[in-house]
Amino acid sequence: MLVRLMYASRANQAMSDQDLSLILKQSREHNPAEGITGLLCYTDGIFMQVLEGGRDAINARYKQILSDARHHDVILLSYEEVGERQFAGWSMGQVNLHRLNPGLLLKYSETGRLDPYQMSGRSLMALFHELVSSGAIVCN
Repeated sequence: MLVRLMYASRANQAMSDQDLSLILKQSREHNPAEGITGLLCYTDGIFMQVLEGGRDAINARYKQILSDARHHDVILLSYEEVGERQFAGWSMGQVNLHRLNPGLLLKYSETGRLDPYQMSGRSLMALFHELVSSGAIVCN
């Protein structure tokens, strides 16, 4: 059974481009064997991630995420059973915030700032879908 999970968290310290690259590299190395796909976004000290895969694999990964010392204030934004993956093309894609149109954020949030703590899971998922359509995802 396939599931899709979305969460957000706050970084315990500022992440450099090198730190983020290491997280993405590790995800891209481990996710294919576990059948996990998804997208990662990091901005202003906040992580937001969508994971898709088998229920057991996603639940196990989320348990690891909850205990990861690099972040805190982990919140579950969405968890659902799905019939098909929406982000199957990426073992772990990265949102390229340089290609993000501020007007797109206003479509889904109260301000032009990406803050998953102030947005609904449904709005964030719709935003992720538009980011994929607009080419704002860096491929692995």
